[in-house]
Amino acid sequence: QVQLVESGGGAVQAGGSLRLSCVASGRTFSSYMMGWFRQAPGKEREFVSSLSWHGGSMYYTYYADSVKDRFTISRDNAKNTVFLQMNTLKPEDTAVYYCAAALRYYNRKLQKDEAGYWGQGTQVTVSS
Repeated sequence: QVQLVESGGGAVQAGGSLRLSCVASGRTFSSYMMGWFRQAPGKEREFVSSLSWHGGSMYYTYYADSVKDRFTISRDNAKNTVFLQMNTLKPEDTAVYYCAAALRYYNRKLQKDEAGYWGQGTQVTVSS
């Protein structure tokens, strides 16, 4: 079983930055797709960013158009942690952010319905 625990959410003003972390535990990972989704009140959960890794130092990253050039996803494999650096935040980024994982490898973005593991979510609030 895999557990995902997010942290780093909070409240900031527009233009500010936050860094989310997601620590995975429960097993050894030889390959995975991990990423972030978000859900605003009254809206569907949507893809934000993900990365795909299957050994070595290289991994592939993917972003929603709405966050490209503002958000950066990265990982620290030694700590089983994935990060989401969020810069130039906008009020429309306000949502609960969920970490998600699939223990498989495809060179494409993580799909919501293939993520077998989810974190509990962390609130991000951006005021104007």
